[in-house]
Amino acid sequence: MKINKYNTLVFAMLFGFGLTSQAQTKQWTLEECVRYALDNNITIKLSELDVKTATIDKRGALGSFLPTVNGNASHSWNIGLNVNPVTNIATTQTTQYSSVAVNANVDIYKGLQNQNAYRRSQLSIVASKYQLLKMQEDISLNVANAFLQILSNKEDLKVKKEQLAIDEKRYARSEEMVSAGTIPRGDLFDLKATVATDKQNIAVSENNLLISKLSLAQLLQLKEFADFDVVDDTNAKDENNIMAQSPVDIYNKAKETRTELKLAQTNLEIAEKNVTIAKGAYQPTLRGFYQFSTSASYSDRLIGTDAGGNPIYAGPNPVFDQFSDNKGHNFGFQLSVPIFNGFSAKNNVERNKVTLEKSKIDLEQKSLDLQRNVYTAFTDAKASLNTYESATVTLEARQQAYNYAKEKYDVGLMNSFDFTQAQTLLTNAQSDVIRTKYDYMFKIKILEFYFGIPIVPIIAK
Repeated sequence: MKINKYNTLVFAMLFGFGLTSQAQTKQWTLEECVRYALDNNITIKLSELDVKTATIDKRGALGSFLPTVNGNASHSWNIGLNVNPVTNIATTQTTQYSSVAVNANVDIYKGLQNQNAYRRSQLSIVASKYQLLKMQEDISLNVANAFLQILSNKEDLKVKKEQLAIDEKRYARSEEMVSAGTIPRGDLFDLKATVATDKQNIAVSENNLLISKLSLAQLLQLKEFADFDVVDDTNAKDENNIMAQSPVDIYNKAKETRTELKLAQTNLEIAEKNVTIAKGAYQPTLRGFYQFSTSASYSDRLIGTDAGGNPIYAGPNPVFDQFSDNKGHNFGFQLSVPIFNGFSAKNNVERNKVTLEKSKIDLEQKSLDLQRNVYTAFTDAKASLNTYESATVTLEARQQAYNYAKEKYDVGLMNSFDFTQAQTLLTNAQSDVIRTKYDYMFKIKILEFYFGIPIVPIIAK
């Protein structure tokens, strides 16, 4: 038999749960699960880093208003015929030369690009925070779904175990009835097969429960999940009376609170700023500049010639005196007027206009999607409630039919096949109630989500 990696993982998980089942000391509530996921989920951590990056970009945009200051220094050796840069005299000798300079530049006017870039950086921080909040909301909803799936599987397993206990008692009772000649021995074989099927169903339910726990543990980024379990909360109730609201009221509230709309609106504003920044490239730029410089030479100075016309040299002036004597200042303004740049400015403007139109369409689409999702969620919640109520009524009827069949079977008025059919219908009805109940509970969570009621309050970072 070939065992794949998935089966190996499931086996290891089953083995780990078996070893530590006696050591379970903590059961997680839904709120604890959500809060833990918000603090530890990797995707959320990545979104938090995006917020930090946007904050750094804002500091960079603010820095564009400040002057840039750079200092430089150099020391050179000149061998042979060269012009002394300090004395400006051509000589044939080895000279050394040092220079020091400080340059400062500041944008006075740049088509308001710096101002608009700073405003865009502020919007980018808002957008990144909305993206983080949306990620937190999505993770919360996913955790709630996984949490309810565990509860559903636990309840299903409980029903399966109760059914096995009933069938085992019935099997023992049937052995006595066969010995007494009340029922034929063939019925005993049917019951034995039923008990074996019950055990198979329990194994499947245990595996489903294990996988659902594993799914939630992965959402929470738990490293130790062998003894992970959740609190049994099986009440299907509309605590916030959300079903009393109309779809219109829920949609209107969703338009005010839903993060995806706020994010789309902020992205639209960012796109508008990008167009404005791109248009700034059409305008002239004016920069102010200032430079301080000084220098010193280490070569001998030519101070004259002798009677024969030969040059007379003296040693160099002290270096610090030269630095003091050779100081210079250079400052002014630089105006740059764009005339032709290969259509780069025009293309950049047009490109950002296209992005702006996409942002407008995205905002409109998000609004339409929200409206559709809200009405769909309300219809689904209403339908799931009706389905759950119908399943409950069916279960009550199946339970009565089973009780009646059991009475007939116990006195020998019904064969094992017909009784097993009644039992199967009861088990199916129980499973339907469990499935529809948790489906209804999750649909309620979705409606509350759109109405602005979080699973747990999310604190913005």
